Amino acid sequence: MLRSGLGFVAVGSLVLAGCASITGGTSQNITVITSPSEATCDFVRQGQSIGSIAATPGSLHVRRSKHDILINCTKDGYEQATFHNNSGLSSAVGANIAVDVLLTAGLSSIIDSANGADNEYQEVVNITLRRRTDAPAPVAATTPAPENAPAETAAEPAGGMTPIANP
Repeated sequence: MLRSGLGFVAVGSLVLAGCASITGGTSQNITVITSPSEATCDFVRQGQSIGSIAATPGSLHVRRSKHDILINCTKDGYEQATFHNNSGLSSAVGANIAVDVLLTAGLSSIIDSANGADNEYQEVVNITLRRRTDAPAPVAATTPAPENAPAETAAEPAGGMTPIANP
C-alpha cells in the first residue's frame, strides 16, 4: 500500500512540474536600469501601453505573452532609447513538453500556450541614453553678488598690500 502511495505522489509531482502555469506563473517582473538614472520608461505591446516606470531603476509586473514588448525610455536632455524585449520560450518548456505528452496527452501545453505561461521576457534590461546634441551642456550654478557689495579690484592683492613695480 505504501509503495503505491509513493508512486501516486511521484506521478502527481511530475504533472505539477510539467505545467508552466503552476511552476512559472503567467506574469513576471521586468527591471529596467538606465544610464543615466531617473529616466521614464513606457512599456508597449502590440501598439498598446501596458504600463510604465516613473523613474529608473525600477520594475514593472507584466503578463507573459507570445508578443514582444517595446520599452521606450526618455529623460530631459537625452535622446529616446528603445529596447526590444523579445518574448521567448520559458526554460522549463522542454521538460514540460516531455512530461505533458506522457501524462496529460498535451493538455497542459495547450493551457500554457493559451495563457502565455510558456513564454518569458528578459528580466533585467540595461539601457543607455545618449545626450542630445542640441541640448546645452550642464552649467554650474553661480550666486550673484549683492547690489551693495564693494566691487573687487584685480590690482589690489589680498591683505591690503600694494604691489611694488620692478625697476
